[in-house]
Amino acid sequence: MSVTIKSMAEYAAGGETPEVLFWVGCAGSFDRRAQRITKAFAQILDKVGVKFAILGKEEMCTGDPARRAGNEFLFQMMAYNNIQTLNGYNVKKIVTACPHCFNILRNEYPALGGNYEVIHHTMFLQQLLNDGRIRIKEGGAFKGKKITYHDSCYLGRGNGIYEAPRAVLETLDVELVEMKRCKTNGMCCGAGGAQMFKEEEPGTTRINFDRAAEAVGTGANIIAANCPFCTTMLTDGVKNQEKEDDIKVMDIAEMVALSLAE
Repeated sequence: MSVTIKSMAEYAAGGETPEVLFWVGCAGSFDRRAQRITKAFAQILDKVGVKFAILGKEEMCTGDPARRAGNEFLFQMMAYNNIQTLNGYNVKKIVTACPHCFNILRNEYPALGGNYEVIHHTMFLQQLLNDGRIRIKEGGAFKGKKITYHDSCYLGRGNGIYEAPRAVLETLDVELVEMKRCKTNGMCCGAGGAQMFKEEEPGTTRINFDRAAEAVGTGANIIAANCPFCTTMLTDGVKNQEKEDDIKVMDIAEMVALSLAE
Protein backbone atom coordinates (compact mmCIF):
# COMPACT_ATOMS: atom_id res chain seq x y z
CA MET A 1 0.00 0.00 0.00
CA SER A 2 1.61 3.26 -1.06
CA VAL A 3 0.99 6.46 0.86
CA THR A 4 1.53 9.95 -0.49
CA ILE A 5 3.19 11.96 2.27
CA LYS A 6 3.19 15.75 2.10
CA SER A 7 5.88 17.96 3.57
CA MET A 8 5.30 20.95 5.84
CA ALA A 9 6.50 23.14 2.95
CA GLU A 10 3.75 21.72 0.70
CA TYR A 11 1.08 22.31 3.34
CA ALA A 12 2.36 25.85 3.95
CA ALA A 13 2.33 26.59 0.19
CA GLY A 14 -1.34 25.60 0.10
CA GLY A 15 -2.15 27.71 3.18
CA GLU A 16 -3.05 24.57 5.16
CA THR A 17 -1.95 23.19 8.53
CA PRO A 18 -1.68 19.45 9.22
CA GLU A 19 -3.04 17.87 12.41
CA VAL A 20 0.46 16.67 13.41
CA LEU A 21 4.05 16.83 12.27
CA PHE A 22 5.54 13.33 12.02
CA TRP A 23 9.17 13.65 13.14
CA VAL A 24 10.84 10.74 11.35
CA GLY A 25 14.30 10.85 12.94
CA CYS A 26 17.64 9.61 11.60
CA ALA A 27 16.98 5.90 12.11
CA GLY A 28 13.50 6.10 10.62
CA SER A 29 14.90 7.93 7.59
CA PHE A 30 18.13 6.08 6.83
CA ASP A 31 18.17 2.68 8.56
CA ARG A 32 16.59 0.06 6.30
CA ARG A 33 14.96 -1.84 9.15
CA ALA A 34 13.63 1.32 10.80
CA GLN A 35 12.25 2.56 7.46
CA ARG A 36 9.72 -0.28 7.69
CA ILE A 37 8.52 1.15 11.03
CA THR A 38 8.22 4.63 9.46
CA LYS A 39 6.18 3.20 6.57
CA ALA A 40 3.92 1.20 8.89
CA PHE A 41 3.15 4.24 11.03
CA ALA A 42 2.55 6.44 7.97
CA GLN A 43 0.17 3.79 6.58
CA ILE A 44 -1.82 3.81 9.83
CA LEU A 45 -2.10 7.62 9.87
CA ASP A 46 -3.14 7.65 6.22
CA LYS A 47 -5.69 4.85 6.66
CA VAL A 48 -7.43 6.48 9.62
CA GLY A 49 -7.44 9.93 8.03
CA VAL A 50 -4.94 11.81 10.21
CA LYS A 51 -3.66 14.86 8.32
CA PHE A 52 0.08 14.71 8.89
CA ALA A 53 3.22 16.12 7.34
CA ILE A 54 6.96 15.53 7.54
CA LEU A 55 9.78 18.06 7.30
CA GLY A 56 11.58 15.96 4.69
CA LYS A 57 14.96 17.44 3.77
CA GLU A 58 14.44 20.22 6.30
CA GLU A 59 14.60 17.75 9.21
CA MET A 60 18.00 17.50 10.90
CA CYS A 61 19.09 15.14 13.66
CA THR A 62 17.70 16.40 16.99
CA GLY A 63 21.26 16.40 18.38
CA ASP A 64 20.49 13.74 20.99
CA PRO A 65 23.51 11.51 20.23
CA ALA A 66 25.78 14.59 20.17
CA ARG A 67 24.58 15.77 23.60
CA ARG A 68 24.76 12.27 25.12
CA ALA A 69 28.30 11.88 23.79
CA GLY A 70 29.29 15.21 25.35
CA ASN A 71 29.38 17.48 22.29
CA GLU A 72 27.17 20.26 23.64
CA PHE A 73 28.22 22.73 20.94
CA LEU A 74 27.08 20.42 18.12
CA PHE A 75 23.83 19.66 19.97
CA GLN A 76 22.95 23.35 20.37
CA MET A 77 23.75 24.07 16.74
CA MET A 78 21.44 21.26 15.56
CA ALA A 79 18.70 22.13 18.05
CA TYR A 80 18.63 25.82 17.12
CA ASN A 81 18.39 24.93 13.43
CA ASN A 82 15.47 22.58 14.08
CA ILE A 83 13.70 25.05 16.38
CA GLN A 84 13.98 27.77 13.74
CA THR A 85 12.43 25.44 11.15
CA LEU A 86 9.65 24.23 13.47
CA ASN A 87 8.78 27.73 14.72
CA GLY A 88 8.88 29.00 11.14
CA TYR A 89 6.05 26.58 10.31
CA ASN A 90 4.29 27.37 13.61
CA VAL A 91 4.35 23.68 14.58
CA LYS A 92 2.29 22.86 17.68
CA LYS A 93 2.08 19.07 17.79
CA ILE A 94 4.82 16.54 16.98
CA VAL A 95 4.56 12.75 16.90
CA THR A 96 7.66 10.55 16.59
CA ALA A 97 8.42 6.82 16.57
CA CYS A 98 11.80 7.36 18.29
CA PRO A 99 11.92 7.71 22.10
CA HIS A 100 15.27 9.54 21.85
CA CYS A 101 13.73 12.20 19.59
CA PHE A 102 10.62 12.23 21.79
CA ASN A 103 12.60 12.80 24.98
CA ILE A 104 14.84 15.57 23.68
CA LEU A 105 12.08 17.43 21.79
CA ARG A 106 9.76 17.20 24.77
CA ASN A 107 12.14 17.85 27.67
CA GLU A 108 15.25 19.61 26.37
CA TYR A 109 14.12 21.79 23.44
CA PRO A 110 11.91 24.10 25.59
CA ALA A 111 15.03 25.57 27.25
CA LEU A 112 16.18 26.69 23.79
CA GLY A 113 12.83 28.15 22.71
CA GLY A 114 11.23 25.05 21.19
CA ASN A 115 7.88 24.51 22.93
CA TYR A 116 5.69 21.82 21.36
CA GLU A 117 3.25 19.11 22.35
CA VAL A 118 5.39 16.03 21.72
CA ILE A 119 3.81 12.56 21.58
CA HIS A 120 5.45 9.18 21.17
CA HIS A 121 3.83 7.06 18.48
CA THR A 122 2.61 4.42 20.95
CA MET A 123 0.76 7.14 22.90
CA PHE A 124 -0.70 8.50 19.67
CA LEU A 125 -1.82 5.00 18.62
CA GLN A 126 -3.51 4.56 22.00
CA GLN A 127 -5.33 7.91 21.55
CA LEU A 128 -6.48 6.93 18.05
CA LEU A 129 -7.72 3.56 19.38
CA ASN A 130 -9.55 5.23 22.29
CA ASP A 131 -11.18 7.71 19.89
CA GLY A 132 -12.35 4.87 17.65
CA ARG A 133 -10.31 6.14 14.70
CA ILE A 134 -8.23 2.95 14.58
CA ARG A 135 -10.25 -0.23 14.33
CA ILE A 136 -8.59 -3.59 14.81
CA LYS A 137 -9.87 -6.59 12.86
CA GLU A 138 -11.31 -9.55 14.78
CA GLY A 139 -8.96 -12.51 15.07
CA GLY A 140 -6.05 -10.53 13.63
CA ALA A 141 -2.52 -11.65 12.86
CA PHE A 142 -1.46 -11.67 16.51
CA LYS A 143 -4.51 -13.14 18.27
CA GLY A 144 -3.37 -15.44 21.08
CA LYS A 145 0.31 -15.01 20.20
CA LYS A 146 2.71 -14.87 23.11
CA ILE A 147 4.32 -11.41 23.13
CA THR A 148 6.86 -9.85 25.45
CA TYR A 149 7.31 -6.08 25.51
CA HIS A 150 10.62 -4.28 25.99
CA ASP A 151 10.43 -0.91 27.76
CA SER A 152 12.85 1.46 26.05
CA CYS A 153 14.80 3.61 28.54
CA TYR A 154 13.69 6.99 27.23
CA LEU A 155 10.01 6.13 27.07
CA GLY A 156 9.90 4.07 30.26
CA ARG A 157 12.20 5.17 33.05
CA GLY A 158 13.03 8.45 31.28
CA ASN A 159 9.43 9.63 30.89
CA GLY A 160 7.34 7.21 32.98
CA ILE A 161 5.29 5.94 30.02
CA TYR A 162 4.55 2.25 30.56
CA GLU A 163 0.83 1.77 30.04
CA ALA A 164 0.16 3.24 26.56
CA PRO A 165 2.25 0.67 24.64
CA ARG A 166 0.81 -2.21 26.68
CA ALA A 167 -2.74 -0.91 26.16
CA VAL A 168 -2.15 -0.90 22.38
CA LEU A 169 -0.80 -4.47 22.48
CA GLU A 170 -3.82 -5.63 24.49
CA THR A 171 -6.19 -4.44 21.74
CA LEU A 172 -4.43 -6.94 19.43
CA ASP A 173 -5.71 -9.78 21.65
CA VAL A 174 -2.23 -11.08 22.48
CA GLU A 175 -0.95 -12.95 25.50
CA LEU A 176 1.45 -10.46 27.08
CA VAL A 177 4.24 -12.06 29.13
CA GLU A 178 6.49 -9.69 31.05
CA MET A 179 10.23 -10.07 31.40
CA LYS A 180 11.65 -10.13 34.94
CA ARG A 181 13.15 -6.68 34.42
CA CYS A 182 10.34 -4.48 33.13
CA LYS A 183 8.63 -1.14 33.75
CA THR A 184 10.50 0.88 36.44
CA ASN A 185 12.97 -2.00 36.75
CA GLY A 186 13.49 -2.23 32.97
CA MET A 187 16.86 -2.92 31.38
CA CYS A 188 18.55 -0.99 28.59
CA CYS A 189 18.95 -2.68 25.18
CA GLY A 190 22.53 -1.39 25.10
CA ALA A 191 22.10 1.46 22.60
CA GLY A 192 21.19 4.41 24.84
CA GLY A 193 23.43 7.36 25.67
CA ALA A 194 24.98 7.32 22.16
CA GLN A 195 26.29 3.76 22.74
CA MET A 196 24.57 2.87 19.45
CA PHE A 197 27.39 4.64 17.62
CA LYS A 198 30.48 3.36 19.42
CA GLU A 199 32.20 0.14 20.36
CA GLU A 200 31.32 -1.29 23.75
CA GLU A 201 33.82 -1.23 26.61
CA PRO A 202 35.64 -4.49 27.48
CA GLY A 203 33.50 -6.99 29.39
CA THR A 204 32.24 -10.55 29.38
CA THR A 205 29.05 -10.03 27.38
CA ARG A 206 27.05 -7.41 25.48
CA ILE A 207 24.05 -5.74 27.08
CA ASN A 208 21.83 -6.57 24.10
CA PHE A 209 22.80 -10.27 24.34
CA ASP A 210 21.73 -10.27 28.01
CA ARG A 211 18.47 -8.46 27.32
CA ALA A 212 17.58 -10.64 24.33
CA ALA A 213 18.27 -13.79 26.39
CA GLU A 214 15.79 -12.49 28.97
CA ALA A 215 13.18 -11.90 26.25
CA VAL A 216 13.76 -15.32 24.66
CA GLY A 217 13.43 -16.88 28.12
CA THR A 218 9.79 -15.76 28.35
CA GLY A 219 8.86 -18.18 25.56
CA ALA A 220 7.36 -15.35 23.49
CA ASN A 221 7.02 -15.63 19.68
CA ILE A 222 7.38 -11.87 19.27
CA ILE A 223 9.38 -9.21 21.09
CA ALA A 224 7.49 -5.92 20.80
CA ALA A 225 9.57 -2.73 20.80
CA ASN A 226 8.86 0.99 20.57
CA CYS A 227 12.26 2.28 19.45
CA PRO A 228 14.34 1.78 16.27
CA PHE A 229 17.55 1.39 18.31
CA CYS A 230 15.98 -1.25 20.57
CA THR A 231 14.68 -3.09 17.49
CA THR A 232 18.22 -3.31 16.06
CA MET A 233 19.85 -4.33 19.34
CA LEU A 234 17.24 -6.97 20.21
CA THR A 235 17.33 -8.41 16.67
CA ASP A 236 21.10 -8.84 17.00
CA GLY A 237 20.59 -10.42 20.42
CA VAL A 238 18.02 -12.89 19.06
CA LYS A 239 20.48 -13.84 16.29
CA ASN A 240 23.13 -14.42 18.93
CA GLN A 241 20.71 -16.89 20.57
CA GLU A 242 20.21 -18.49 17.10
CA LYS A 243 16.47 -17.94 17.45
CA GLU A 244 15.88 -15.62 14.48
CA ASP A 245 13.71 -18.24 12.72
CA ASP A 246 11.40 -18.60 15.74
CA ILE A 247 11.24 -15.13 17.30
CA LYS A 248 10.50 -11.83 15.56
CA VAL A 249 11.32 -8.37 16.87
CA MET A 250 8.60 -5.93 15.79
CA ASP A 251 7.72 -2.33 16.49
CA ILE A 252 4.22 -1.84 17.90
CA ALA A 253 3.31 0.29 14.84
CA GLU A 254 4.15 -2.62 12.53
CA MET A 255 1.88 -4.88 14.57
CA VAL A 256 -1.00 -2.40 14.45
CA ALA A 257 -0.54 -1.83 10.70
CA LEU A 258 -0.94 -5.58 10.11
CA SER A 259 -4.06 -5.69 12.28
CA LEU A 260 -6.14 -2.81 10.88
CA ALA A 261 -9.76 -3.58 10.05
CA GLU A 262 -10.62 -3.04 6.38
